[in-house]
Amino acid sequence: MTPDELAGLARGELADVRDPAPVLERETVFEGRVWNVRRDTVAFGDGRLVREYLEHTGAVGVLAVDDDDRVLLINQYRQPIAERDWELPAGLLDVPGEDPLVAAQRELAEEADLVAADWTPLVSFHPSPGGSDEIIHLYRARGLTAAPHPHERTDEEAQIVVRWVPRAEVLAAALDGRLRNGPLLIAVLAAHARGV
Repeated sequence: MTPDELAGLARGELADVRDPAPVLERETVFEGRVWNVRRDTVAFGDGRLVREYLEHTGAVGVLAVDDDDRVLLINQYRQPIAERDWELPAGLLDVPGEDPLVAAQRELAEEADLVAADWTPLVSFHPSPGGSDEIIHLYRARGLTAAPHPHERTDEEAQIVVRWVPRAEVLAAALDGRLRNGPLLIAVLAAHARGV
């Protein structure tokens, strides 16, 4: 960006600005089962930057709320943090071309054996833009009924614990620091702020 364009950011509408730097070199330095690590060399200002980051498929999460204003939480083991944390039903955008809403509907059925009649987008966010290109799309789901076919769960999902918790209790636990799962915190706070 030019100095005038940078100065305009300080005065303009508060919004993220798409501004891709020209990529001079790109390589995959690690290819994983789910994610890769990429190294980009880009032209930036009068020089070059080299940045390595996690190449991520993206993900979705579902704040499922029942008629009693309870939130569906799942407890699942997560190896990177060596904890069983409370989460939303969530999953990867790992089906090529799949719309995020369709992925959220799929994940709610797979992780909680539920379908929803009413879907509202809550927020989309980049959890770690300095180290990953991941974007997470969060939705609120209401009008919940049992899925027609229970999903077979394996690996960590085989030990999922499902719990319905009053929304006020989830919000209090989030603000008290007893819950640390990013998508869960953002979804609960966004729904609270929006009054949905």
